[in-house]
Amino acid sequence: MATRKNATGRFGSAAASMLLATAGVTLAVLQRALEAERLRTRRLELEETVSRRRALAHQQRMHWELLSRAIDDPSLASVIDTYDPAIPADKRRQYFYANAWYINLYHLYRAGLLDREELYGHARELFQNPLMREYWDASRGQRATLKQSSDEARIGLLVDTLINDLDEADTDEWWVVGTPPTP
Repeated sequence: MATRKNATGRFGSAAASMLLATAGVTLAVLQRALEAERLRTRRLELEETVSRRRALAHQQRMHWELLSRAIDDPSLASVIDTYDPAIPADKRRQYFYANAWYINLYHLYRAGLLDREELYGHARELFQNPLMREYWDASRGQRATLKQSSDEARIGLLVDTLINDLDEADTDEWWVVGTPPTP
């Protein structure tokens, strides 16, 4: 009987060892599969980011091309002209060009090439120009149609606040006016 108990103990111990070894191998296989899935998910996220940036770059090129045509040809400009009809044609062309500069800045931000603080610094410089401020004021109605939670509306509000700060500043050192947003 002692032999039977001893043999059973050895076989039980061997079975438990095999079971633990199999479980260890299975756990390692599961960990490798999870890591492979994480890497696949990350690769897909990166591909989506690249695709989005390409789409944004394409959109910016299209916007510029369409706007250039409107600047060059007043008959085409009338298709997108929502400014006050009393504004002279030359001034509207300047507004279209100002819009191109603003949208370029906005697309740089959207593409992730500028953060909000950098966008603010560029906007602070851009809106030193009186024509840019006239354009901004003339396009207020266009911005009013934006969904308030959109990036474009939030950036518009940032520029509105910046222009207000610049107007109220007691200094000629415009590069220090306002409070840049934190990242």
